[in-house]
Amino acid sequence: MTENLLLIYQSLPYLLKGSIVTLKLIGGALGLGFIIGIPMAIGQVYGNKYIAGLISFYVWFFRGIPVLVLLFLFYFGLFMFLGFNLTALTAAILVLGFRSAAYQSQIFRGSIQSIGEGQMLAARSLGMSKIQAIWNIILPQTLRISIPGWSNEYSIILKDSAVTYAIGLIEIITRGSFIAVRTYKPMPIYLTCAVIFLILTYGGVKVLDLLENKVKIPGYGERRGEI
Repeated sequence: MTENLLLIYQSLPYLLKGSIVTLKLIGGALGLGFIIGIPMAIGQVYGNKYIAGLISFYVWFFRGIPVLVLLFLFYFGLFMFLGFNLTALTAAILVLGFRSAAYQSQIFRGSIQSIGEGQMLAARSLGMSKIQAIWNIILPQTLRISIPGWSNEYSIILKDSAVTYAIGLIEIITRGSFIAVRTYKPMPIYLTCAVIFLILTYGGVKVLDLLENKVKIPGYGERRGEI
């Protein structure tokens, strides 16, 4: 027991360096997914049938393929075929970001559709263009409503990050595997990795919960659809 505790103590700094890589991956993937997901959601709700169809295909493609297969398909396939010399971290951010965009777009789409249509009609009657109404009226509410779904997406990307070892990314699990192979003691090491993941999950979700409580729309959900 003492020997295992000593191993955990000695390994913790090395594993925590991997958590920094994991956090960079999560931040990059969430950010990329957000940048792509917002216009996709708007296109699905307010675009024509061709735009909506293309977006639906994108969502179907990235949600229907396991993340490990996507990593192999893009990192060892498409990126190399196109001649892109990407680091494992950059490739992982791109793949998880593209996949996250598919999920985030549906989070934002649901939030947009939960806002009463009367708000768009009222904005148009005041002389706003459709784009102005979306930007000034619909989008601010959408972002606030979407925080719970975004919190869930954070947790999903955090867990998906564990499979990026397959393309050589030196994150928490990869570092843990190095130690486990060298010491022949996988149990205490992987338990430590699990605790780190739990802390990262709890911390991130807690921050987003606090943000949700700070910016939530008063009365939302109680009188939804009246306007």
